[in-house]
Amino acid sequence: MLWPVGLSLLLIMGAIGDIRHRRLPNWLALALLVLGLAFGFASGGLAVLGWHAAHAGAALLVGMALFAAGAIGGGDAKVYAGAAAFFPLSAGLQMLLWVTLTGGVLVLAWLIIRRLMSADKSDKDSIYAKFPYGVAIAVGAMGLAWNGASFA
Repeated sequence: MLWPVGLSLLLIMGAIGDIRHRRLPNWLALALLVLGLAFGFASGGLAVLGWHAAHAGAALLVGMALFAAGAIGGGDAKVYAGAAAFFPLSAGLQMLLWVTLTGGVLVLAWLIIRRLMSADKSDKDSIYAKFPYGVAIAVGAMGLAWNGASFA
């Protein structure tokens, strides 16, 4: 059960980068995708790999639609899709639920902290100007991975 460690390390690196720079790099999304698909193949061959690839593809399509609508950043969409590659399509709703609930809690905490810090919300360069949703993706995907999701 070593695979959640690799997933977690990559996601933690992404979350820290998103907090510090409000950016999720393409190499991270690609690393997640490649390792997730390799895990899918190792879990059950080509048949299981197909379900992992289907989840990543569906997540990317939805993420890009949300990006086009201005709801999330492009990096968020790509990293979510990369993390989705670790789970088969059948775990898609579970992952969405984990990330959405985690995101809701983290956004509320962030808003409270932002208010307590009397942050200048109009300053686009302020650390409080935009919530780093990569943190919610990281925590949600790790929560799913470490709590016994179905992977085949």
